[in-house]
Amino acid sequence: MRPLPDLTAQHRRLNDLGLRLPDLPPGLTGDLLVVHHRRVPVADLVPLLRRGDRPGFVVEDLTDLAEFDPAPGVQVPDADLYAVHAPERGDEHADRSPDEVDPQIRARGRDLMTVAEGVAWVIQQPEVLERNHCFMTTGSRRARVSGPGLDARVPALWISNGTGRDGRDRRDAPKLGWCWAGNRHTWLGIASVAGRSTA
Repeated sequence: MRPLPDLTAQHRRLNDLGLRLPDLPPGLTGDLLVVHHRRVPVADLVPLLRRGDRPGFVVEDLTDLAEFDPAPGVQVPDADLYAVHAPERGDEHADRSPDEVDPQIRARGRDLMTVAEGVAWVIQQPEVLERNHCFMTTGSRRARVSGPGLDARVPALWISNGTGRDGRDRRDAPKLGWCWAGNRHTWLGIASVAGRSTA
């Protein structure tokens, strides 16, 4: 996989896509530029994803995407733009559930990738989504509607097969969907980051 462009080039690409972002903060360092979800909702970024000529889409039954916030313990900088360090797709975690893996990722000194960070990554590096090698973004979770604890869903990014409600026209398109936190999938890793920074 090719290296990510530098942050200046990533900022330029996002503006070229029509986001009209604030200036890149002087001194910001890192590997991946992320737009905070309060500045641009994740659902508005997903159509900017591309795989060939196919734009990205959010699955129909994820209408509450905006209600997914950083998971407990995930510290996202309070800035419109911030940088992520060393994103990893987590292929080694395929066929294991988020419930099993998330504590192990944190024990390694890494943190869980949020859905905004995952979408930012695929915008800048579309090839990070490969058939049978896609990923969950367990750093974003939704509180339960009633009672304490978390909704059992976790957002995930993969490639549509064009079946069911996706529709044949969306075959091979990047897809933002969800999986159960207790389920295992052979084709989904669990993504993580080494850290986050602001200028």
